[in-house]
Amino acid sequence: MGKQNRLSKEKSPYLLQHADNPVDWYPWGQEAFEKAKKEDKPIFLSIGYSTCHWCHVMEHESFEDEQVAKLMNQTFISIKVDREERPDIDNVYMSVCHMLSQGSCGWPLNIIMTPDKKPFFAATYIPKHNRFGRAGMMDLVPRIADMWKTKREDLLKSADKITFALKQNSATKSINSSQNYDKSILDLTFTQLQQRFDTIHGGYGRAPKFPSPHNNLFLLRYWKRTGNEKALVMVEKTLTEMRMGGIYDHVGYGF
Repeated sequence: MGKQNRLSKEKSPYLLQHADNPVDWYPWGQEAFEKAKKEDKPIFLSIGYSTCHWCHVMEHESFEDEQVAKLMNQTFISIKVDREERPDIDNVYMSVCHMLSQGSCGWPLNIIMTPDKKPFFAATYIPKHNRFGRAGMMDLVPRIADMWKTKREDLLKSADKITFALKQNSATKSINSSQNYDKSILDLTFTQLQQRFDTIHGGYGRAPKFPSPHNNLFLLRYWKRTGNEKALVMVEKTLTEMRMGGIYDHVGYGF
């Protein structure tokens, strides 16, 4: 066993799983952000939980890999967060992911942001090398490092726009929290889910997919409210595929 990083002092089982990684992980806290400002580096924020399959895959492929760790340590100040310990942080950056990826979000949730916590990149699972139509860490990290040096103004403008949109979204939610939504908004949400629905395997968006129960809850309520059978069909197909697939816990039951 090599030298442990700062996560070795944490209580979270998920963070402790990463304590032996060669990545120089920090827990979420002022120390990490001050270090990023001092060294003029962007933040690589990775959010997950202890039983997340793709979190373990990415850890094995990238965070345990000396090549990837070296690139990350040179380029970023890296922070690990357990979403079960800090759901508040997870909620904020999941909103960022939905803004940047049109809803194809899950865990691990990886965010790259400025030392001032202004995000400019979001992704879920990132392979070590380019595959599945996704940029790999060995390609992505050097690209971000180059942009941080040569196109920082563009990154900062993008980060400012995302931060502004996040604040606007938060303000809108606050205003609408006690009001009924216009039916056109519900119809638009249904249409977007219908367009992303996987008619073969169920679920929404492209692989790797996550259960995303909020989508199914919305569709069930939409079906009950409108009588649109297509909403119910999407939920039934999704739950059937989950029940018959590897995500189903045949010992403890559930997903």
